[in-house]
Amino acid sequence: MAGGGEEAAMARNKKVVLRRHVTGFPTEEDMEIVDDTVALRVPPGSTAAVLVKNLYLSCDPWVCGCMSKHDDGDVVPAPDFVVGEALANFMVGKVIDSTHPEFKVGDHVWGMSGWEEYTLITQPESLIKIKNTQLPLSYYTGVLGMTGLTAYAGFMEVGRPKRGDSVFVSAASGAVGQVVGQLAKIAGCYVVGSAGSDEKVNLLKTKFGFDDAFNYKSETDLSAALRRRLPDGIDIYFDNVGGATLDAALLHMRKGGRVVACGMISQYNLEQPDGVRNLFTIIPKAVRVEGFNVGGYFHMYSKFEEEMAGYIKEGKVIVVEDVVDGIERAPAALVGLFAGRNVGKQLVVVARE
Repeated sequence: MAGGGEEAAMARNKKVVLRRHVTGFPTEEDMEIVDDTVALRVPPGSTAAVLVKNLYLSCDPWVCGCMSKHDDGDVVPAPDFVVGEALANFMVGKVIDSTHPEFKVGDHVWGMSGWEEYTLITQPESLIKIKNTQLPLSYYTGVLGMTGLTAYAGFMEVGRPKRGDSVFVSAASGAVGQVVGQLAKIAGCYVVGSAGSDEKVNLLKTKFGFDDAFNYKSETDLSAALRRRLPDGIDIYFDNVGGATLDAALLHMRKGGRVVACGMISQYNLEQPDGVRNLFTIIPKAVRVEGFNVGGYFHMYSKFEEEMAGYIKEGKVIVVEDVVDGIERAPAALVGLFAGRNVGKQLVVVARE
């Protein structure tokens, strides 16, 4: 523990701040890079705080929802970001100073942080120590972090797979989708994925072990595309996109099927979201449509981490990351998510040890 003594050294603290609230999808101009400074010491009198040097920052679509201005009654993933202040998301970092007994200088941690080079965490109970330091630390922005837990909890707990199930995953090459597909194969399911380019489709079939995949942008009829690849119907649809893909998938759900509503990237920040027309199909087939938020599943993180780390070490789960270097490139990386420019988990390298 530290946080006292001689005067603290100062360091540059470059950060990504919100320039204005967003209407529609974000652009790079909605953010700006600001140079600031930070004391490399927890402020005197802080009895339970941790100063973290951010090494990796996660880029995830849900951040877009926090960049807009919402009314009190709106349903949003997290509180609105404040104009002029740093954006926030999950990070992997190294403890620089600590006045909390559970965190020591040099510990590697992951958790919520500002989009900046250093962040003072005043509620360090939200941080999680990294156990598997023999694996790439960047994995804790994805497969071993929030997105991996999202895939695991959504598929295993909400989807409740059974051996032989037919599974469809949208946005299947993204951070969540790639893990869902591989978990489905481990569970003995038949897995089909959709993605937005031929390159990503090839990745699904050759790298992640999907049984089949298709480029939704090349299909003029999504329902027909699903019928060709899943002629006996869908037992589990893991939905990351919403909109037209969800509407088409509903037509092909089997009796007792499960729709896991994880994300709806096609709908985020649309001024007029698409309507879903095929909900009537869930009644005669007794289809369960269930949304979930990963925040309700952190109690199972230890079990998940041990199981997932084992799969990675055994080669049963392969990880593909889309990495950009430098915090100044974070705005472009975030915007690129909504154009499908990333291949795999999008993350930003802020500093290398």
